[in-house]
Amino acid sequence: MAEILFLEDEVTIREVIAEYMNVAGHKVTECDSGDEAVERLKEKSFDLAVLDIKVPGMSGLKVLEYIRTELKSDMGVIMLTAYEDINTQVEAFNFFADDYITKPASPIILLKRIDVLLRRIKSESSMKEATLVIDDKAYRAYFEGKDLSLTVSEFLLLKTLHDLPNQVLSREQLILSIFNEDYIGNDRIIDAHVKNLRKKLPVNVIDTVIGVGYRWKED
Repeated sequence: MAEILFLEDEVTIREVIAEYMNVAGHKVTECDSGDEAVERLKEKSFDLAVLDIKVPGMSGLKVLEYIRTELKSDMGVIMLTAYEDINTQVEAFNFFADDYITKPASPIILLKRIDVLLRRIKSESSMKEATLVIDDKAYRAYFEGKDLSLTVSEFLLLKTLHDLPNQVLSREQLILSIFNEDYIGNDRIIDAHVKNLRKKLPVNVIDTVIGVGYRWKED
């Protein structure tokens, strides 16, 4: 079951589609104006919104903009509208609409699109909640969805240890993974980075191997 905000001013369309949503097990909050939709969004959180564009008061596009810029919400949003022109579709996707369906639309197909979007949201949410996520491209690491705010050196140290679980790595090996063979300085800089990394990690996963270096505890 999902909490769905449904913005549609045409009564017949709204009642028919809302009934399909309800039968599918979703809890639907119906709105017939953009202003009412915004008020409902202020009152409670939703898993997904289905928005018509041409409605009384604030347009569906403005409601979408409000969701993304004011609420800063990544809730799923499907635009359901009679507008077929490319410019309107581009504007919707510029505000990160997840899907765009033109009327007339089959309620059954709409429900299938809702199911696909909800599965994707659930999958992304599970990834965010994973214990440790390492983003190689962005040089960022997350623990239970929280950014660890690592420096580049700390990130490279974390990734090197994490990628070789239970393997003892010397300070020299770690220096090569963070800097390069041209590095000139005390290898004890690794100790300082490990100390800072341990402060930022909520759990103790880095073991000190006296006289050798460090290792990542796989468990």
